[in-house]
Amino acid sequence: MPILEHIRELRNIILTSLAAYVIACVAAFIFSNRIIELFTKPFTVVSSLVDKPLVVSSIAEGFLAQLKITVIAGFILSMPIHIFGMVRFIFPGLTRRERRIVLSFLVFSLILIAAGVYLAYFKLVPLVITFLANPYFVPRPVGFLLNYQTNIFYIFSFILWAALALQVPLIMEILLVMNILKRRQVWKASRYIIVAIFILAALITPPDFVSQLGVALPLTFFFFLALLIAKIFRFGEG
Repeated sequence: MPILEHIRELRNIILTSLAAYVIACVAAFIFSNRIIELFTKPFTVVSSLVDKPLVVSSIAEGFLAQLKITVIAGFILSMPIHIFGMVRFIFPGLTRRERRIVLSFLVFSLILIAAGVYLAYFKLVPLVITFLANPYFVPRPVGFLLNYQTNIFYIFSFILWAALALQVPLIMEILLVMNILKRRQVWKASRYIIVAIFILAALITPPDFVSQLGVALPLTFFFFLALLIAKIFRFGEG
């Protein structure tokens, strides 16, 4: 295909992605209250000083939070269109083996993202909030007055980082499949990798060991699972 045809195709893909993003943002804005409700719901277990678990500290805070949620949710909802456009653009230049690797990566990446979101939202977030709101840390005479925008984006960022962290073993598996990494070298470095996993978990989670273990232990499990799969299928030998 001539270079101008590639440029035109890339332009069409970008325009399609932009259109999908705008449509997704409109949909996210329409349903923004329901989306925000997902991030405020975990705080209902906290005994607030007022009759609401979260409060705003400025008149513009509610609007700004809704705007940020709309922009972020629009991007997430339109992500399949962006990925499809990228795959359609690069596929003609890939070999059959590389196409299988890309498709496998996308499928397993989606599965791990769904697992990360489920683990973070339904298991870790309630556990962390209950742990941090424990009377042992916050005496009963002291009440909570939690900021609305800060705390809903705390929940969102925690879920996002937990989902992204689970992509690390998958990326390692792809590098083993492509023989860029050697399985024996990864195994020898496993003790250092586990330490790095716990450091990463400490960086992306709140300053408590409950959430850190909640991210680090599944990540360690998937790391060894990736090594086991590589051993079974003889990936990264040499």
